Amino acid sequence: MTLTDTYKHKGLRKALIKTIMEKGISQPAVLDAINKVPRHFFFDAAFLQHAYADKAFPIGQGQTISQPYTVAFQTEKLEIKPGDKVLEIGTGSGYQACVLLEMGANVYTIEYIEELYQQTRKFLPKIGYKPHFFLGDGSKGLPTHAPYDKIIVTAGCPSVPSELIDQLKPGGILVIPVGDNERQKMIRIKKIDNKKLKKEEFDYFSFVPLKGEKGWSL
Repeated sequence: MTLTDTYKHKGLRKALIKTIMEKGISQPAVLDAINKVPRHFFFDAAFLQHAYADKAFPIGQGQTISQPYTVAFQTEKLEIKPGDKVLEIGTGSGYQACVLLEMGANVYTIEYIEELYQQTRKFLPKIGYKPHFFLGDGSKGLPTHAPYDKIIVTAGCPSVPSELIDQLKPGGILVIPVGDNERQKMIRIKKIDNKKLKKEEFDYFSFVPLKGEKGWSL
């Protein structure tokens, strides 16, 4: 795998940005971050033609690299500010973490599948991205480093784990897809204070199932 970012790749990213803008993504910081992350670095050479298509793609272990529009949608709903402490549940390929890092977030990312965790932990620093990596059951959050300004769940969940609400700071935001194994509704929960939550529902998406005690499978 050669990690070169050519004018052609940059042009393909600009075309991708245009596509996701047409689908309703408008936050400049989100668009800028997606424009900066070389998505083709996450693909084997044989599949490079898929790198800048607006679709999910298999990465092994039954997991996918998320569709760019989905990454942009979740990121926009998080309302990231530089310096935010963000917990990402489901490291996967690491692409979403890179987008958050480009926006100036301090990213803690947890992965359930050890092979993916090892692979991504070694790969991301090679391309210049250094989140805090953890292996474990992210369906219960990462309490040892809580609280967080923002929490993003990148796999479908049967319900909202109360542990994630508990690990949010007052004023914090959780973005999580909730539903069955086929499709999930994107939910945003704002923790107004320790007693009051504001819940919003958005479009349906299709994620791989969240693994772990509060997810679909152990």
